[in-house]
Amino acid sequence: MAKQPINQDRNFDDLAKRFQKNIYGGLKGDIRLAVLERDFRECFPVVPFGKLNPEKPLRVLDAGGGQGQFSLQFAKAGHSVVICDISAEMLKLAEQEVMKFGLEAQVQLLHCAIQDVAQHLDAGDARFDVVLCHAVMEWVADPADLLKHLLNYLKPQGFLSLTFYNLHSLIYKNLLRTNFKKIQQQDFGGSRGSLTPINPLYPEQVFEWLNHFPLRILATSGIRVFHDYIFNEEHRERDPQSVIELELEFSRKQPYQLLGRYIHVLAQKS
Repeated sequence: MAKQPINQDRNFDDLAKRFQKNIYGGLKGDIRLAVLERDFRECFPVVPFGKLNPEKPLRVLDAGGGQGQFSLQFAKAGHSVVICDISAEMLKLAEQEVMKFGLEAQVQLLHCAIQDVAQHLDAGDARFDVVLCHAVMEWVADPADLLKHLLNYLKPQGFLSLTFYNLHSLIYKNLLRTNFKKIQQQDFGGSRGSLTPINPLYPEQVFEWLNHFPLRILATSGIRVFHDYIFNEEHRERDPQSVIELELEFSRKQPYQLLGRYIHVLAQKS
């Protein structure tokens, strides 16, 4: 099957509904939200969501935000959110959620690449208290360059929340499935129409990039550190609450953290 090109950023117009179902939906989505919310609640100086906080509203950029599943929690708490995405279909899903919850005054939708956000905002509005970039780096041709743009959008003392697809997890799952040729040929990029990304990333490489920026790492967690290795789908769904509780328990412990399908990093700009 033909591979997705690795020299251009991935547009999800053709896969928006599948992305919504497989990434945001079901137990996988619940695990993702549980880890993200735990990391923010423990490491963020204010409660960013869950209750109204209108005294000092934050400016939040959801970079490549898709339907804005996580960032809309900030909007519901009274914060100002900008969601950008190159996929018009993903933004339609975000717009549906915005209208469903009456968040039109809190949310601005931008149909553009992350690298072009500043061109679509008034001067001075392209700096944010919080920048979210979830499950995006692995879909762009130059993830290291993308990090530079994200840092440029971040105010001093602002917070970066980054999740990326973990290549260790992809290798380990293929080893368990005896897909040895894939490993031997270093054939990790997804085929056309696949939700396997074009540039799955080693965490060590991402942390090396991050170390070149004025950032203080506050939390690092694995997302889905064991869920995806339960090959019997019926067993996966047998006790969802225990799965979430144990995912949270082991998400920061080694070696489980480095087996997470995604890695979450929460950092603060110096």
